Amino acid sequence: MTGNLLILTAPSGAGKTSLVHALLERDAHVRLSISYTTRAPRPGEVHGQDYHFVSVGEFMAMHADGAFLESAEVYGNHYGTSEQWIREALTTGQDVLLEIDWQGAEQVRRLFADAVGIFIVPPSLVVLQQRLQGRGQDSAEVVERRLAAAREDISHMGEFDYVIINDDFDTALADLQAVLRACRLRVNDQRARHAELFTSLS
Repeated sequence: MTGNLLILTAPSGAGKTSLVHALLERDAHVRLSISYTTRAPRPGEVHGQDYHFVSVGEFMAMHADGAFLESAEVYGNHYGTSEQWIREALTTGQDVLLEIDWQGAEQVRRLFADAVGIFIVPPSLVVLQQRLQGRGQDSAEVVERRLAAAREDISHMGEFDYVIINDDFDTALADLQAVLRACRLRVNDQRARHAELFTSLS
């Protein structure tokens, strides 16, 4: 049985990463794809757990070798997803989450037509600005740039299958779990998971 591939996209500060971590804690049957990036680790981030932090030279060599399912440049940094890892994880029946931007999502859908796209939005741009400022990691100029990028990101919301508004965290998490549960109940998945039952019913 092949696992489900879920693409999670959101503007910076919408709470996507926190939702993913909470989902992983509650569901042992879903795995997170760890992206490769050339950006420096943020405080508390761990190599191999949050990202595979690599040099620009290493990233470009992997890209030239065709190692990435998708890749993008965001805020001057490069990000990429290992195609081999994704395919191997799905083959084992594991559900896989991809945390990528809308450009990467577009690339993934070309190769995985059944991938499920989920877009996370904040309740308002004002709240998003407050969240970005609350991080205390970026200058006012960077925050403004991220807000402008957020408007661009949100303009691609219609390209996704589901939209979750992250106003109340627990509600947003329940919505994310509901989407994953619905994916697992699709006919082909159920036939593979309960082959004997479906054979007896027919």
